[in-house]
Amino acid sequence: MPPVNEALASKFSATRLRSVEICEPLTVEDHVIQPTEDASPPKWHLAHTTWFFETFLLKPYLPDYRVFDDAYEYLFNSYYNGIGAQFPRSKRGTLSRPTVDEVRSYRDHVDQAMQRLLARELNEALTFRMSLGIHHEQQHQELMLTDVKSNLGHNPLFPVYRERAIPVGSSTAAEPINFQSLDGGLFDIGHAPPAPSQFVFDNESPRHKVFVGNYKIADRVVTNGEYLSFIEDGGYGAPGLWMSDAWSLIAATGGFKQPLYWVHTDEGWFEYTFAGLRPLVLDNPVTHVSAYEADAYARWVGARLPTEQEWEVAASRLEDTTGNFYESGQLHPSPLGAGGQNQFYGDVWEWTSSSYSPYPGFKTFPGQLGEYNGKFMANQLVLRGGSCVTAFDHIRNTYRNFFYPKDRWQFSGIRLAKD
Repeated sequence: MPPVNEALASKFSATRLRSVEICEPLTVEDHVIQPTEDASPPKWHLAHTTWFFETFLLKPYLPDYRVFDDAYEYLFNSYYNGIGAQFPRSKRGTLSRPTVDEVRSYRDHVDQAMQRLLARELNEALTFRMSLGIHHEQQHQELMLTDVKSNLGHNPLFPVYRERAIPVGSSTAAEPINFQSLDGGLFDIGHAPPAPSQFVFDNESPRHKVFVGNYKIADRVVTNGEYLSFIEDGGYGAPGLWMSDAWSLIAATGGFKQPLYWVHTDEGWFEYTFAGLRPLVLDNPVTHVSAYEADAYARWVGARLPTEQEWEVAASRLEDTTGNFYESGQLHPSPLGAGGQNQFYGDVWEWTSSSYSPYPGFKTFPGQLGEYNGKFMANQLVLRGGSCVTAFDHIRNTYRNFFYPKDRWQFSGIRLAKD
C-alpha cells in the first residue's frame, strides 16, 4: 500500500474537526434554524460539506464506496446544476429530517471512507480536489459562524454563543486615521500559477498587469466611534450620500439606521457579539455594514472605497498576513495594534468598489467544479483581507471574496482611500 499523504490527511482531519467544534455550543434546535434566505442552518452546512467530499472524491475515485443515502444528493447539493437538481435554498430550515444525529453519522461514514481514499496514491487531480474540498469547508465554517450569529443576534434574548468570545478594546476613540500615499504605476496582481503543493481559487488568477494611479489608503479600518459620528450627524437621512439603489432599499425595508447588531437603549449603544449583548466599544472596527453603508460613510468623510487593485498593491507591501483570525478565539474584531499590520488581514472583510468580474484570461476549474466561482461574476462587489472568523491559513493577498452590496450579515467593514 502506498504511504498516506500525511500532510493532506492531517489537514483534512483538522478541518473536519473544526466544523464539529464550531457546533459544540449549539443546541439541537440551533442546528435547524435558517435565519434568512441568504443563510443556512448549521445542520445543512455540516451535511453539504460532507456531500462535497462524497460527490467529488469518493464517488469517482473510491471503487468500493457505498453511498450513505441516495436522497442526500438532492437535499445537500448547493448550486451544482451539472450534478442535478437541488432542494430550494430558501427552505433549508424546513428540513427537520434527516436529524442532527443522522447528519453526524453521515459525516462519520464519509470521513472513514476518505481515510481509505487518502491511503491510496494521490494523483494530481485527486490532490487538487482534496485541497479544494478542504478550502470549501473552511469557507462554510465562516458561513456557519455568520449564520449562527444571524440567528442568535435576531433573538430578543440575545443568547451567548461562546462566553470567551469577548471583544477587546476601550470605550475611548481611536487615534485619527492617517492616509499613506502610494505611488501609482504598472503592477502585477492576481496569483501566479501555484506550486504543486499550493492551492488557490480559480478567481484569483491569472496574474496580470494593471495600472493604478497615485492614491492614498487609510492606515487602519473605520471604528465604531467614527461610524457613530456619521449616524449622529444624520448620515442615514442624507440622500446625497447614498447610491440610488441603496436609498431605494432603505425606503423599501422601512429604513435601517445603524449597522446590523447595533442596539440602542436608554443606557446607550450596545452591540450583539458571540458573547451576548455588550456595550459598544468605540475603538473596535465597525462591522456588519453593507457596501452601500461603507460607500455612504466614505462620501461623508470626503473619501472613497479602494479598488481591489489598490487594496492588493498596498497589502502586498506587508511582510506577512498576521491578524485577528478565527484562531484567536475572540470571534470579534479588535482595535488597531491588537492584530496584524494596519489591519489588512483579519478583523473585518474590507469592501472595495470593484465589481466581481473575471480577470483577463480567467479560466474556471475543470468540469462540474467550474460552477464553483465563475457563474457568480455578476452584480457583486469584491471584499478583501479576511475576518475574525476566517481561518488564518485560508487567506492571502490575492484572495477575492464577493457579496452583493446590500449584504450585512458577514463581518464586513470599511477601509478608506483617496485620490
